[in-house]
Amino acid sequence: MLHRYPWSESSLVLDVFTRHQGRVVLVAKGAKRPHSNFRPILMPLQPLSLGFSGEQEVRNLSSAEWSGGHVMPQGESLLSGFYLNELLLKLLAREDPHPELFDVYKDVVKILSGGFEQTLGPLLRTFELLMLSYLGHLPNLTCQTATLEPIKELELYRLMPEVGLAQAMVKDIMAATDSSALREVTEPVAWDTQSFAHRSKTQTLSGRHWMALSKALQSPNALTSTLRLCAEMDAPSRQALQSQLRQVIHFHCGLGTLKTRQFMIDIQAL
Repeated sequence: MLHRYPWSESSLVLDVFTRHQGRVVLVAKGAKRPHSNFRPILMPLQPLSLGFSGEQEVRNLSSAEWSGGHVMPQGESLLSGFYLNELLLKLLAREDPHPELFDVYKDVVKILSGGFEQTLGPLLRTFELLMLSYLGHLPNLTCQTATLEPIKELELYRLMPEVGLAQAMVKDIMAATDSSALREVTEPVAWDTQSFAHRSKTQTLSGRHWMALSKALQSPNALTSTLRLCAEMDAPSRQALQSQLRQVIHFHCGLGTLKTRQFMIDIQAL
């Protein structure tokens, strides 16, 4: 279950993600009543076996059982799970099946329930990459989107919502570092991939990183391969990837800041 809304005094409207029918909206009649069989079952981030009927856009929930497998995530992992749910609510059309994305979501939530909070950053980046890939929002990461020119390992590239993957220009880098000395220079730039300071300021990644991500996303076990790659990234590179993915996600969501993301920021500030 991705989200639930109150409907009348005793019922709920559920937004659920199913493997074979995609995102479906259901009415759970009487679910708010103290002795309802639905009441202890309809929890977010839990594997459920649901039965429903009807031909309308909003179906009637007829049965619900907990499928077992893991407990509810806690702490920051719980907030991360709500973030995943909001992404799916914003980016998935109703009744548009994505079985591969469903399987990845199920596995990621299971990892979240294990309480390994040190892996949250790489895990969220992995889910974002796979989600964008399965939904067709991620361009080919082995070439520049506009020209189809193959990327080079030691040069720097940016992932931009409207443009796709493009080579970083000196004028972009100078703008990001707030320098006026080379603001008019527009030649492509190639720097040492170990230059942490430049990467963190310009929000770029090397061609080597993008090619490795492309290979991981296309591997038979994409979740494990991409998670391992994101976990092995140095902190500035991971931050650069996060910033670029966030811009792409916000562009396709049509939003500034996602509610769960802003809530996580506010909690961390406290």
